[in-house]
Amino acid sequence: LKHAAQFAAERAGWIAAELERLPRSISLRPGAFVPFRGEDHEVVLANGRGKGRIETGGFWPKLIMPAPDPALFESRLVRFFKDQARTALIDRVAHHAVTLGVKPERIQVKELRSRWGSCSSEGVLSFSWRVILAPPFVLDYLAAHEVAHLREMNHSRRFWGHVRRCMPDFERGREWLHQHGCALHAVGLAR
Repeated sequence: LKHAAQFAAERAGWIAAELERLPRSISLRPGAFVPFRGEDHEVVLANGRGKGRIETGGFWPKLIMPAPDPALFESRLVRFFKDQARTALIDRVAHHAVTLGVKPERIQVKELRSRWGSCSSEGVLSFSWRVILAPPFVLDYLAAHEVAHLREMNHSRRFWGHVRRCMPDFERGREWLHQHGCALHAVGLAR
């Protein structure tokens, strides 16, 4: 503990600079601007029940989320994102599975704080719901990546060959995540 405190004291400036580089969290509350499919949307609370919807035509698109109680807004918004991600991922996973001649056991969309997806040895593909916040080509890359793990449970040259068969320009999605993924992981996190 003494050495850790000394390390922190000696490098306080560097630590502060690194913390400043971290993306700011985006709270999922009415009036916030949240990316959805790669484009910022203002999230708006509408009183009542029903499904979320997108409205365009103003200065920026709006994601209207009905909720009978404002306290339910965030959970309903996350459910909307999960449902949208699941629909898009089912489509892209099916497409890539045909390309590689594999069949996933199940697709899950859930809270993953430190990764974008995973493939279990049983063939279950899991994805972060935040993938729907990224542009569609990024979601497509992640689907191809996890489907390729059904062929190779590693990141070998053969694995990347499978990814390329699914999506010849996969590097574009991978690079986008390297540059912007940290910011998407900050969506919905209070700091």
